[in-house]
Amino acid sequence: MKNNIIEKAEKVIAATYKRPPIVIEKGKGCMVWDTEGKPYIDFVAGVAVCSLGHAHPRVVKALCSQADLLFHVSNLYYTIPQVELASWLVENSFADRVFFCNSGAEANEAAIKLARKYFNGNDEKGRYRIISMERSFHGRTMATLSATGQDKIKKGYDPFLEGFDFVPFNDAEALAGRIGPSTCAVILEPVQGEGGVRCPDPDYLQKVRKLCDKAGALLIFDEIQTGIGRTGRLFAYQHSGVEPDIMTLAKALGNGLPIGAMLAKEHVASAFGHGSHATTFGGTPVITAAALEVLKVISEEKIVDNCRKIGAYFMERLLWLKSRHASVKDVRGVGLLIGMELDVEGEPLVNKCLEKGFLVNCIQGNTLRFVPPLIIGREEIDSLIECLDEIL
Repeated sequence: MKNNIIEKAEKVIAATYKRPPIVIEKGKGCMVWDTEGKPYIDFVAGVAVCSLGHAHPRVVKALCSQADLLFHVSNLYYTIPQVELASWLVENSFADRVFFCNSGAEANEAAIKLARKYFNGNDEKGRYRIISMERSFHGRTMATLSATGQDKIKKGYDPFLEGFDFVPFNDAEALAGRIGPSTCAVILEPVQGEGGVRCPDPDYLQKVRKLCDKAGALLIFDEIQTGIGRTGRLFAYQHSGVEPDIMTLAKALGNGLPIGAMLAKEHVASAFGHGSHATTFGGTPVITAAALEVLKVISEEKIVDNCRKIGAYFMERLLWLKSRHASVKDVRGVGLLIGMELDVEGEPLVNKCLEKGFLVNCIQGNTLRFVPPLIIGREEIDSLIECLDEIL
């Protein structure tokens, strides 16, 4: 069965992903199984998406219940789950308004458009440039690719959307030297995920906020990977106490269902009037009902607390590995967004982990990224550490 599926996939699916020769058939909690019945402990979680693990019963129930009521009527009409989800996000964040879409790239696209629209509406048409960070990742649409600070991802797609400048992440002096009267916004990830799990200095985000305020520019936080509890707070910006003007979410918001969201403060969000931005499928009843249940579970079952505690334990165990193996150059991260940088290529280790029943991910060529479900426990972590110790 496995070989037939892989052979068929190679014929009919666009070859944009390099996949290992397994076919995952089902999942439960922190485990998935392939078509041959082999179990794997999942430390990828759909790339920081399945924070509640696979097939969480409350999310499944919410999804099925809403599917039995109403699938889709478009955003031409109000629907109850969408309003309730937006209300929850507003009540638990800095924001006053929410725009729903289908993915992180679309959320960032909306943020870019809103920032420019805001200054256009204020008769500042010359203020359209956006400063992004080197090694950043904001998506694969043309606008979000233009905002991404990684040449290897952008190769072959130029010319890009005009108006983006780049400075090193975690370098406030470089930002101060670039920000100016033509800058409409600064966009950054509070922790760079795809860029190698790069964490800022404790005061960096405060400095960025002050520079934006001084220049009159908007601050956009891309929390697509860091949001919804991943860093040990509901949103990563809460670690610093710095509020953005715009924030983008996706990934864990739907626990595997396609949803993105752009949140903004009222004075900024008001730049989007009727007909200024739209989406056919964004915030459909089924998806928003499931996402609302995801947030309720995270809140009621203290999932973020577990992330903070178990993340510290995971970091401790990875640092123990570092003390034993010279090939481990660095361990960094926050909550359950952790990277282990090696002085060798990471892909062979990923493959060996797969053979031993662990799903892990490699980024930037030599950094293993661990983004397991936030419900992961010590037993699963200890099993992975034992595996990595043996491999290293």
